[in-house]
Amino acid sequence: MSEFTSGFWDVYISVLTIVSIVACAVLLKAQTKAKKPGEAVGTTGHVWDEDLGEYNNPLPNWWKWLFYLTIVFSLVYLVLYPGLGSWKGTLGWSQVSQFENEMAKAEKDLAPLYARFARVEIEDLAKNREALAIGQKLFLNNCAQCHASDGGGSRGFPNLADRDWQWGGDTKQIIASISDGRTGVMPPWGEALGEQGVKDVAHYVLSLSGSTSDSLRRHRGEGIYKSTCVACHGADGKGNAALGAPNLTDRVWLHGSGEAAIMDVVMKGRTGQMPAHRNLLGQDRIRLLGAYVYSLSNPDK
Repeated sequence: MSEFTSGFWDVYISVLTIVSIVACAVLLKAQTKAKKPGEAVGTTGHVWDEDLGEYNNPLPNWWKWLFYLTIVFSLVYLVLYPGLGSWKGTLGWSQVSQFENEMAKAEKDLAPLYARFARVEIEDLAKNREALAIGQKLFLNNCAQCHASDGGGSRGFPNLADRDWQWGGDTKQIIASISDGRTGVMPPWGEALGEQGVKDVAHYVLSLSGSTSDSLRRHRGEGIYKSTCVACHGADGKGNAALGAPNLTDRVWLHGSGEAAIMDVVMKGRTGQMPAHRNLLGQDRIRLLGAYVYSLSNPDK
């Protein structure tokens, strides 16, 4: 890729741009012919309807000078702004600097609004209609792409509107999840257990939630579970929020229920990642967002 990032391309683009602009001016000058007084104007040779000819009149001055003006404008623009390879322009403008300036202005304008809620407990924010309205907007802009606009989630993305929490559902855990993100890893066991072993442990997992399962496979799968799964999901199958290990005794399934779906997870494993938002949103926004998420699963509190 070094050939595409070398200094040659800066020079190539700059020269091509300037030559193109100058060529436009030269072409315009070459095509501009003043009409002498009394001189007959010839035609281009195109004739329609027997006597309707296309005359070769000079370009109108207003059109000609307007074209020259656009050429001058383009040259001035390329001096002031980026446009010639890596040249940054004398004004030093860039999309990044404009974005950063606009964001800084927005932060300054919104600071008093967020300051009003900075010392309010999360549980109390979850009851404040104005705080929830702000939190909902933050949720729609930053979280709805994965968790859906109503927080209901989808396959592989947790439902935030129930009370089944992979990493814990109290306010501290919610704030920690939003701020620092989470990474949950379910290792693949297909190679170690084989297809039949995977199927046996899947039936034992089904039995933990009271789902229909094969008794023989359930019996064989129990031993496999106790040797491979208990460290994360616990002896009772209720999971471990500290590890992000889901509860297997309820009927809330992140990656789908049924024998085939559970076997696929056990065989291939899963890696789920919740990105950190601390640097993106800042603590004040995260508290309002956390209050809204908390309210989704605690509407009566």
